[in-house]
Amino acid sequence: MDASVQQIPYSSLTVDHTLPVPDMKPSLVKLCKDLFKKWSNLDESHFFAERVSGGITNLLLKVSVKEQNGNTVHVTVRLYGPNTEYVINRERELQAIHYLSAAGFGAKLLGVFGNGMVQSFIHARTLEPVDLRKPKLAAEIAKQLKRFHQVEIPGSKEPQLWIDIFKFYERASTLAFDDLDKQKKYETISFKEVHTELINLKDLTGRLNAPVVFSHNDLLSGNLMLNDDEDKLYIIDFEYGSYSYRGFDIGNHFNEYAGYDCDYTLYPNKDEQYHFFRNYLQPETPDKVSEKDLKLLYVETSCYMLASHLYWALWALIQAKMSPIDFDYLGYFFLRYNEYKKQKETCLSWAESYLSGPRPKPKPKPKPE
Repeated sequence: MDASVQQIPYSSLTVDHTLPVPDMKPSLVKLCKDLFKKWSNLDESHFFAERVSGGITNLLLKVSVKEQNGNTVHVTVRLYGPNTEYVINRERELQAIHYLSAAGFGAKLLGVFGNGMVQSFIHARTLEPVDLRKPKLAAEIAKQLKRFHQVEIPGSKEPQLWIDIFKFYERASTLAFDDLDKQKKYETISFKEVHTELINLKDLTGRLNAPVVFSHNDLLSGNLMLNDDEDKLYIIDFEYGSYSYRGFDIGNHFNEYAGYDCDYTLYPNKDEQYHFFRNYLQPETPDKVSEKDLKLLYVETSCYMLASHLYWALWALIQAKMSPIDFDYLGYFFLRYNEYKKQKETCLSWAESYLSGPRPKPKPKPKPE
C-alpha cells in the first residue's frame, strides 16, 4: 500500500453495526480514544453519537467530541456492511481516498479500523434523486465529475469495469439460498443468457474507444452532498472507485436518477443529457461544445448505461446472499436486468449506426513550401 496511506492512524477494533446507536457508543468511544490519542483522557460524557444515514452498503455515524478546551469536533464514522469485501477492494479504496482528498474531493481520511473508517465531517445535506435533474445542480455535478476524472491515482491504469463485472458474474452464478422462495426466484435466472449479454456488450463498448479515467462508479444521489448556504457540492464515498470508462461513470449516474425504486421514467431525456455533457466537456464554455462531441458522448453513455444495469444486477445477487441489510436485493436484480433488456435494442442500434457511419477523414499533410 502507498506509504502516505500507511501513515493514517489504524486500530484493530471493530464496532457492531447491528446495535442501536446508544448501545454502540461505548465501542465508538473506545475506538476514538484508540485512534486519536488527544482524546484518550476524556470520559464517555464528552462523546455524542448519532446516525447520519445508512445506505444499502454502509452505515454512517456522526460522532461529536467536546474537547477539554470547550471546542466540539465532529467526525464521521463509516461502518462497512458485512461481507462487502466480496464486492469492494478496500485497499484500492484507501489509496484512492488519499489522492482524491488531496485534490479536494470528499471528506479527509482521519483513521482506519477493523470494519470501517473515520473521516472529517462535511456540513452539508445528502442529495435526493429528485435533486439530480435540477439544471443548475446537474451542471455543477458535471463540472465536478470532469475534475474528478482528471485526478491521477498511482498504479495500474487498466480499466477494471469488465474485470469486476465478470468477477461478480462468477460469484453471482453459483449461489444457493436457504430460503426456498429466494432459491426458486434465483433459479429462474438464465446465467447462460446473462453471460452472452456480457460478452456482446463488452465487445460493442470496446469498439467505442471510450476514454479511461479514474471513475467514481457509484455516483448516486446519496454520494453527493450540498451545502446550501455556501452553494458547495461534495462528491463522497469512493469505495467502488477504479480506473474505468468515462461513459460508464456518466451512464451509471444517469441511471441513479431513478433512485432505489428504479423509476426509469425519471431517466434524463436527450436535452437533459446534452446539458450535462456540455458542462462536462467544456466547463468554462459549455455553449461552445460541438454537435459531433455531444453525439459521441450520447452514444458512449447510452451503451455504458447498459453495462451499469448488468454491473448492479449481478452485484445485487451477491448482496442477496451476503448482506444482512433489510433490502430486496433479489428483486433489485430483476428491476435492473429487465430495464437492461428493455433499453438494449435502442441503445445498441444507436451505437451500430454511429460506428458504421462515415468516420472523420484524416487531415491532409501540409505541402512543403
